[in-house]
Amino acid sequence: MTSPAPVAVRMTGISKSFGGIRALDAVDFEVHAGEVHALLGGNGAGKSTILKVLNGVHVPDEGEIVVGGSRLAAHTPEAARAAGIAMNFQEMSLIPTLTVAQNIFLTREARDARGMIDDADSLRRAQAIFDMLKVQVDPAALVGDLGAGQKQLTEIAKAISQDARVLILDEPSTALAVSDVERLFVFLRKLKSEGVAIIYVSHRMDEIARIADRATILRDGKHVITAPLSDLPIDTMIEHIVGKRSKGLADVVRGDVFRGEVLLELSGVTGPHKPDDVSLSLHRGEVLGLAGLLGSGRSALARVIAGIEPAVAGEIRIKGHKVAIRRPADAIANGIALVPEARATQGIIPAHNVADNMVMSVLGRIAPRGMVDRPRVREIADDMIARLSIKTASRDHAVSTLSGGNQQKVVIGKWLATEPEILILDEPTAGIDIGSKSEIIRLVRDLAQAGKGVIVISSELSELLTACDRILVMADGRAHQMLDRADLDDPAESDPEHALQVAERRLQVEIQKALSADTRIKEASHG
Repeated sequence: MTSPAPVAVRMTGISKSFGGIRALDAVDFEVHAGEVHALLGGNGAGKSTILKVLNGVHVPDEGEIVVGGSRLAAHTPEAARAAGIAMNFQEMSLIPTLTVAQNIFLTREARDARGMIDDADSLRRAQAIFDMLKVQVDPAALVGDLGAGQKQLTEIAKAISQDARVLILDEPSTALAVSDVERLFVFLRKLKSEGVAIIYVSHRMDEIARIADRATILRDGKHVITAPLSDLPIDTMIEHIVGKRSKGLADVVRGDVFRGEVLLELSGVTGPHKPDDVSLSLHRGEVLGLAGLLGSGRSALARVIAGIEPAVAGEIRIKGHKVAIRRPADAIANGIALVPEARATQGIIPAHNVADNMVMSVLGRIAPRGMVDRPRVREIADDMIARLSIKTASRDHAVSTLSGGNQQKVVIGKWLATEPEILILDEPTAGIDIGSKSEIIRLVRDLAQAGKGVIVISSELSELLTACDRILVMADGRAHQMLDRADLDDPAESDPEHALQVAERRLQVEIQKALSADTRIKEASHG
């Protein structure tokens, strides 16, 4: 009888809160030496938080961490590294002005006899790692000059270079070509045979089925299940990931759709990196959702439509007329407005008051001779505060004093002030509470019923299902399938909450199908 593998990591009762929001709630997580352990869950499930706790980036509010049989006394990256833990961050922690080799060995540089940094040694060691992975990356290249895939490989090489006994890979394949994913898997199996514990995070279920031995699923900051992959077929994984949803979204009433003329039409639109040959139409009075994982090209498509990254191929038509959108001003002139994903850095100036934020998009209209028409500013601000039900003591209060949901309404109001016919919302409910999410979704539905065409991008599938009339599933920049929202419903389900849950499972399945189809497309193009 084979003896069980030793425990490499045991996390017990881990809790962590941010600003009163409980990201982790008494989570237990255990990984064995010599296994690939998948960590799964939807957005906001707590995956990245628990990994950052393990890696010393976050200090847990409660709980204990034991690595290799020894309790971690300090919760710092240095203590985690000393315990043999290395992590490949999803957000990427590379410095663009340094070379690949300098990034890989940053703070761990070799020194020559004089104590000076030995860059030549770093170049040799970096090249050895890439040779071992059998991938092509120039160790002497500046990271800022690399493509997304080579940056991802550099991030992975940085984690591998630490000779860790616990290797954490957070969405490592997002930007990789199929061939590079295969090489990564071969190398991970080699590490596994050497007793390294590998924690693997991915939304790609087909990858998980191929590489992982066991999986742990988190939902809403809580542990749901840990089981061998043989006990977790894809439909079971999706069921555990989705779980039950808050009634805050299920209770949003969807009115009838009155689809009018085609406002926006894309034909074979391709961006500088993504999207890739996307065609779609948006009608007056409808909400169109874009669904897909990180790297699917949803935000890139929005940036092309809004003129931030001009299209390199294809046509954009507004109300049947071909238009050239080469910069944001062209989009605004054609009645298009984009509410960006990064609210704090791209949507508002936190220190400025509500009124001034609200009119930033129309300064040319209210200050024709360089002097701002202050009565007009107050008029616009007061109109938007009332129209969007923005909770603020005064239009003169700084936006930073508002809740996240009300800040988002200010950003939406700022772009509604341009009187667009087409409104694109990128992750409109990120970082706000469930009550505010419901308000934003109701606002989206109201805007469509008022005759606007709305595109919504969201990583929260329940939000897309609540807000949208049709949903386009994307993978790696390509449009894979346009789904009517009604086709995802089960006519036999009368309970709104359960119906939303069923629809989300079905949409998850369609996203996984798109990922599998995209993998086949890549394999065919390279084969």
